[in-house]
Amino acid sequence: MAAVQDGQVDQEIEKKEIKAEISNDASGNNNADSPSPTCLGGASKSPTGPAEDQQTLLAVLQFLKRNKLNESVDILRREAGLSVDIEDPASAGGPHVGTEGGDANSLLSRVSVATPAVPPGVTAAPVPPKVTASGGEDQPDVNVVLSAYSQQGDPDLYPLYYNGLKKFIESVLDCHRAELSQVFYPLFVHMYLELVYNNHEVEAKQFFDKFSGDQECYYAEDLCILSGMTKKEHMKGNETMLDFRTSKFVLRISRDSYQLLKRHLQERQNNQIWNIIQEHLYIDIFDGMPRSKSQIDAMSGSLAGETKRDANKSKVFYGLLKEPEIEVPLDDEDEEAENEEGKPKKKKPKKDSMGSKSKKQDPNAPQQTRVPLPELKDSDKLDKIMNMKEAAKKIRLSADNLPSICFYTFLNAYQGLTAVDFTDDSSLIAGGFADSTVRVWSVTPKKLRRVKSAADLSNIDKESDDVLERIMDEKTASESKILYGHSGPVYGISFSPDRNYLLSSSEDGTVRLWSLQTFTCLVGYKGHNYPVWDTQFSPYGYYFVSGGHDRVARLWATDHYQPLRMFAGHLADITCTRFHPNSNYVATGSADRTIRLWDVLNGNCVRIFTGHKGPIHSLAFSPNGKYMASGATDGRVLLWDIGHGLMIGELKGHTDTIYALRFSRDGEILASGSMDNTVKLWDTLKAFDDVELDDFTAATGHIHLPENSQELLLGSYTTKSTPVIHLHFTRRNLLLAAGAYNP
Repeated sequence: MAAVQDGQVDQEIEKKEIKAEISNDASGNNNADSPSPTCLGGASKSPTGPAEDQQTLLAVLQFLKRNKLNESVDILRREAGLSVDIEDPASAGGPHVGTEGGDANSLLSRVSVATPAVPPGVTAAPVPPKVTASGGEDQPDVNVVLSAYSQQGDPDLYPLYYNGLKKFIESVLDCHRAELSQVFYPLFVHMYLELVYNNHEVEAKQFFDKFSGDQECYYAEDLCILSGMTKKEHMKGNETMLDFRTSKFVLRISRDSYQLLKRHLQERQNNQIWNIIQEHLYIDIFDGMPRSKSQIDAMSGSLAGETKRDANKSKVFYGLLKEPEIEVPLDDEDEEAENEEGKPKKKKPKKDSMGSKSKKQDPNAPQQTRVPLPELKDSDKLDKIMNMKEAAKKIRLSADNLPSICFYTFLNAYQGLTAVDFTDDSSLIAGGFADSTVRVWSVTPKKLRRVKSAADLSNIDKESDDVLERIMDEKTASESKILYGHSGPVYGISFSPDRNYLLSSSEDGTVRLWSLQTFTCLVGYKGHNYPVWDTQFSPYGYYFVSGGHDRVARLWATDHYQPLRMFAGHLADITCTRFHPNSNYVATGSADRTIRLWDVLNGNCVRIFTGHKGPIHSLAFSPNGKYMASGATDGRVLLWDIGHGLMIGELKGHTDTIYALRFSRDGEILASGSMDNTVKLWDTLKAFDDVELDDFTAATGHIHLPENSQELLLGSYTTKSTPVIHLHFTRRNLLLAAGAYNP
């Protein structure tokens, strides 16, 4: 029932409470703050008589018996002094209840909906059959979810209740007004849904028309969906409504502001509003000064309100894994580099603190064996050596030394370009298209070739030094290859770190693994039942993650047909996925306007970030693993401190959806690409250095964001008419961008 977070509130006890009385308890615990017993008429209190008490007890006893809780039945019967004859409803119709209180079915429904809430994104478990006056049958789960709305008052009083609270909040001091105004939206939605559920269609429309304009602009899309639900039947099939009903809307309010609200409802005995707060809201109280309007707006906007502070308290190992020592190849590299200007070995120590690789064990890093990773093959070691050589020639970027940008424009992309990816060494580019194909191009003079047939391979000398060249069929050499196999648009693609494989996800509900040696499909991974919006390889290969319309992200291994982990919790489509650089965590962005960080080892959600006002379409981790950037349809880039679980920056400038984010190799610059046809460069080194985190900030969960993010904008580059859907920094810090020309 009650849902106020104050450190010592036992929520399990609260959920089992059926009635609570309001008191002057100053602790802020919601279980001591509820008004006198709910008036079913909604206008004034009606005393609860002995007959009604007995009928309520009978209904509870029936509920316990149907759940086979016989021991609890005996204890309750003894304490209430009920005999077996009175307690056992021998009559066919069950006990009769007065018209104001409803029948036994409505009483049982109150008990059933007070059971622990269904976790977000998980289908409700079947409930025991309800007792009805006619001996009715089992009801669908959705009816149980909606049944809470059957307790309602006089529909004509709803506008008066809401308007009374609105006038009170508008009359309080400015410092409290912003915080208390947060209750308007969830109260408005639940009051409207109660009216619709109880068939007060005219009153519901009038209520919506009168107060919908008072809500924050970032809830406009949700209100548009809500306006279409004008009948009780519409509610049963609406996912957004069910999500709102089953997940408590989280409000973060200072203790002083909360006491004002409590006192007002206590004096007015506004049971209708207090019942909604009890049933559907979770008030997270903190000690300290009330937050300002700008601070609240920065964190608001998600489908279920803000994040509970406790959700971001768990330890996150965001440090990087220790790089394996490659001794012999490094010596060979030094010999090869004798005649070059400066050896990689000498230049390597010059890497700054934001660099992505480290020989020393990071104190914030997970154990090397925490998540089993694939062993390095000889080809992987050679690639690491090449990476070191490239890193030695890397340009150090800064505000005074911005990167060059090379833009790859897809012309005549009538097939509809939907996804792009580059290999880590920037030698290949792949595109996913709406015509269900995947196309791969070589962006170097080296052409793409297939491996020879089995018959031709048997004639090759496998001991020769150039065996890797001999196995390739020169007759198949071309600048691009087309991969056929999907039966719907391809929405996500990802190259493996070793450039031997390519992943693609599609509307057909599958993820496919393609060989870049034979350019054929090796595996089709089937686990999603709906379109898969994104997929990405782990930085170490072998593992990959996928997310889609079914709201569940899945962790896979390339040699397993079934997912290894399933990450459930989002309330809407998962629109983008990203591995942490140490491969121990996965970040998912969703249309519910939240970002979640998942622990790969145990599948737990360790961080929930709120603040975006629209679906999230891009994520990027800093090379040192400490920070994350996110972009959404609201045109804002938000910066997050993963260790503390806090928003630390807000970059404004784009005017359309941000589909691409990428940190430079040294982590000092963030590039963002948008549907507004621009690439923008941001000074993240300054953004991160300016952040000051203290104990108060960590306790309250909010910080003071810089007023003007334009100081962090280093450059803005506009294309002629090409939305930017992918960005990539080469190993030398050249920025590559890609998109399809839109004539």
